[in-house]
Formats: sequence, C-alpha cells, structure tokens
Amino acid sequence: MVNLLKYKIIIAGSKDSGKTSLIARFCDNIFKEDMKATIGVDFKRKIITVEGSHNEISIELNIWDFGGEEKYRTLFPAYANGASAAFVLFDTTSKKSLEDIDNWIKIIDENAYPNIVKQIIATKIDLESEREVSKKGATDFCKKYDWCKEITSTSSKTGENVEEAFLYVVKEIVVKDGEITAVTSGTLLRAEGKVKDHVHEEMMDEVKAHWRDHYSINFNNYA
Repeated sequence: MVNLLKYKIIIAGSKDSGKTSLIARFCDNIFKEDMKATIGVDFKRKIITVEGSHNEISIELNIWDFGGEEKYRTLFPAYANGASAAFVLFDTTSKKSLEDIDNWIKIIDENAYPNIVKQIIATKIDLESEREVSKKGATDFCKKYDWCKEITSTSSKTGENVEEAFLYVVKEIVVKDGEITAVTSGTLLRAEGKVKDHVHEEMMDEVKAHWRDHYSINFNNYA
C-alpha cells in the first residue's frame, strides 16, 4: 500500500540566490540562463515517491518561492505558517547573500512552526571562477546554527545535488513527524509533475483574493 503525505516547503534567500532555478530544476528538470526573477510569490507542486522502511510513500510537495527583494519580504510571514520545511539559499558567488541568510532565518524562526526542518543550500557551485564564498567559509559562518548539520552544495545548471537536497529534507520531515520510522537512504523512485485538485483550487482562490491587489503572484501553472 502507498501512503500519501502532503508537505509545504518554503524557499528563502536574497535576490539572485537561485531560488527559482533550483525549483525549476527539481520540478521540471530545466535550466535557463535568463531565468526571470520571482516577482512577489510563485508556487509549484510536485509529487514524489520514495522507498520507506516497509513500503513506498507518495509525498505531495507544495513549494513556495518568494521574491528576494526587500519589498517582498513582508509576504513571507503569512506563507511561512504551516510550512514543514524551509530552504535558505545563498549564492556562492556573492558573500552578501551568505550574510543575508541570518535575516531569512530570523523571519522563519519568528513565523514558522518551532519544529520546522531547515536546510541551508549553497547555489551556483558550477561558477567556480566567480566564487566568493568557500565551503569552509560558509561552514564557519553557519556554525552558530546548531540545527545545521551540513550545507548542501548545488548547481541548478548541472543538476548536481538538487534532487538530493529535496530528498534529504523530505526524509527529515517524515521521520520527525513520526509517519514512518525511517526512509531508506534509498531512493526517489518516481516523480510526477503538477497536479490539480479541489483542495488546491480552494487554497489558490483564497491566496489570490488576499493578495490580488497588492502583490504579483504567478499562478500560470495552475490555470
């Protein structure tokens, strides 16, 4: 029997930290050099199937992407509520984006569930010649966070560690929730694209009504 679990993941980080590219690589397996920055909020949904200790587990991920500009940060608290996990991204070619994760983590800690799973993600590791943040430098910077077991280094361009980052967080969520005793280091068995259902339509209608006159939200994937 296949269990179905639903989780919300929020993606945070400064402007140009690679949030949209990370999601596009994971959800659609695409990468564009000229990926447009998120204006306001974007939303994607993906279903994955992983192998549990005794059976397969289907997991529906609702992934929220927030514009990194200062003017959009007021959106974040409302959407952080109910999230099971948060990715906090920094761009390895920008020392400032690493320093900015302190602000994002503060917002998450103030507005999300206390037991939210948090993961720090280093992006753009393929741009080695432009790197401003070394792996050691990032590790030293993040030592202040006792929950940070490790920093996941990713490249949305090559796909390196993108799927692994999401799978790691999913395993942390389901084990913490006590839904299962363990997820095998095993394996993402299947991944499906966007889906549409009655509950989803109601949720999106509510969000649209609340923010329509104030912010831009991309609902094109769910038209």
